[in-house]
Amino acid sequence: QLQLVESGGGLVQPGGSLRLSCAASGFTVDRYAVGWFRQAPGKEREGVSCINSSDDGSTYYASSVKGRFTTSRDDAKNTVYLQMNSLKPEDTAVYYCAAEIGCPVRIQRDYWGKGTLVTVSS
Repeated sequence: QLQLVESGGGLVQPGGSLRLSCAASGFTVDRYAVGWFRQAPGKEREGVSCINSSDDGSTYYASSVKGRFTTSRDDAKNTVYLQMNSLKPEDTAVYYCAAEIGCPVRIQRDYWGKGTLVTVSS
């Protein structure tokens, strides 16, 4: 089973930055694609980004975050990151990561982790 733990969320002012981490346990994450998703109160979960396995490494972004967010991986640390810059109040959500063979990672899943909460507010 692919086990991932999200961390790095918190409270940040508009225009600020945060870096989220998605740490893998029990498997080698460089062989998998990792997608980031988010869910705001009262809204459906939406895709944010995806990074392919390390032999490809292609990245993909939702239009709403393109140019502001960057996803990357550190295979030595078995971790995928989401660097979020120029944050807006509408970025407020619980952020989740998930892994499978290739991008796009499916949004219809039976299991999600606890996620990490990002709150953008002045």
